[in-house]
Amino acid sequence: MPRVPLSSALLLAPLAYAIHHAEEHLLFNFRAWRLKYFPDNNALSTEAILVILTVVGIVYILLHATVRTRVSAWVALLFLMATQVHNAIFHIGGTLVFSDFSPGLITAIALYLPVNGLIARSALAEDLVTPRQLGLLFIGGGALFWAFEYLGPVVLLVTVPATWAWALASGRRRAQENNEVTHA
Repeated sequence: MPRVPLSSALLLAPLAYAIHHAEEHLLFNFRAWRLKYFPDNNALSTEAILVILTVVGIVYILLHATVRTRVSAWVALLFLMATQVHNAIFHIGGTLVFSDFSPGLITAIALYLPVNGLIARSALAEDLVTPRQLGLLFIGGGALFWAFEYLGPVVLLVTVPATWAWALASGRRRAQENNEVTHA
């Protein structure tokens, strides 16, 4: 299989999310399933969540495409670990624990896991992340996912601006270092 650059592989994530959302809310009723087992802590509509997470994800992709630093790759990977990889684990685990089909399970397995596996392999191949860092991003993504599940959208209000600022700052530092090398 040909190597896919991380910038290209990342473009598959919003597509996978859109299809996953369609399974959850057009084919099945994920919100009704979720409310049977988890607190109702998210007043936002499913459409609002779709728009917010799609826009946030695309901004992470654009940040990495523009800044192209390890940090920009890390924050994009962290976002995907939280919103897609751990979401897949949630659907698999929920289906098994509650013996009740979790709407979204099909695309979580068929799209989220393979797409994010490709993204992780691309990041590893480009030396933007080490296996250990990828493991830490997986753990951090899990913490963010469960914080979002129990606290709601406020988690996004804190983490998204912080990670965007971190990625932009890393890009500025890189540009300054490149400028200093050019003028030396």
